[in-house]
Amino acid sequence: MTRLTRPRPLTALGLLLSAALLASCAPSSGDDSGEGTELDLVGFAVPKAGNNAAQKAFGATDAGEGVTWKESYGASGDQSRAVAGGLPADYVHFSVTPDVTRLVEKGLVAEDWNAGPNQGIVTDSVVVLVVREGNPKKISGWDDLIKPGVGIVTPNPGSSGAARWNVLAAWQHVIGQGGSQADAEKFLGKLFANVKALPGSGRDATTAFQGGTGDVLISYENEAILARQLGEKIDYVVPDDTLLIENPAAVTKDADPAAKKFLEFVLTPEGQKEYVSKGFRPLSSVEGVEVGEVEGANDPANPFPTPAKLYTIDGDLGGWEKINAEYFDEDQGIITKLLAESGKS
Repeated sequence: MTRLTRPRPLTALGLLLSAALLASCAPSSGDDSGEGTELDLVGFAVPKAGNNAAQKAFGATDAGEGVTWKESYGASGDQSRAVAGGLPADYVHFSVTPDVTRLVEKGLVAEDWNAGPNQGIVTDSVVVLVVREGNPKKISGWDDLIKPGVGIVTPNPGSSGAARWNVLAAWQHVIGQGGSQADAEKFLGKLFANVKALPGSGRDATTAFQGGTGDVLISYENEAILARQLGEKIDYVVPDDTLLIENPAAVTKDADPAAKKFLEFVLTPEGQKEYVSKGFRPLSSVEGVEVGEVEGANDPANPFPTPAKLYTIDGDLGGWEKINAEYFDEDQGIITKLLAESGKS
């Protein structure tokens, strides 16, 4: 992985995100009387803006009155392992389902956490290609990423759930066109050869790209929209074929009852609307969400175009249990091996 040869000034996005992350490290305070409930939220870095918007809206309800938050954000896998190791959490919001099931296996989250109509998912997005303003490399889809001279930024699948969505979207692009496993491995090998940076999390990858690394950032659609909301001069491309990103959340067994109330709130049209305002797609399981215009989207009036082909983890890739065993096993995973062979892991 290459590094920048000289320090660069922080962009507007970098300054805002740094301030937000520093603020999240400190406990939120209640009212002057000391009354109220403080909840521990542990999550992956990408949905912080959406969570904060939902927290504010929840605080205006009877159920959320007096609730304050102590937050910890980072790479999804790292955050999940931290909770499993003892980091306090009432509410967890991760990138991929296995990061919640790890806590089920530890006895920290109930086995029926995903029994509802949303199947444990609270935020949706799709994998997109973020490019420099004006798209100077003329990126239009996945095949452009393996061309000579195209530098890619994507997070590391060893720590980041966002990275797993990204590489699986690229893999399924080949398989979905009738390619074989060998074809997909060859494609990913070429893609990894063009990788210029493998930051630890999806948010760190965004920061690296905004700092000047690479020509293309493989990322969440909502990350691109949020960056534009914060004034960043970037463009993004929704490929004709891409992968639906489904992020889970759960309350822990020992959580304060207010955490369950918050989870219930984010699964209402009012709660989903807050995530939509930060670039997330509304859950199909929640009816009546008012999308309206979304600032920062390519077309604010039609912010979430439907790709010609939208792949899903369960419908096209066999589910996370199969995926983790076949692609991301630490020793024998297909993508683990490809990444190691590239010398970029």
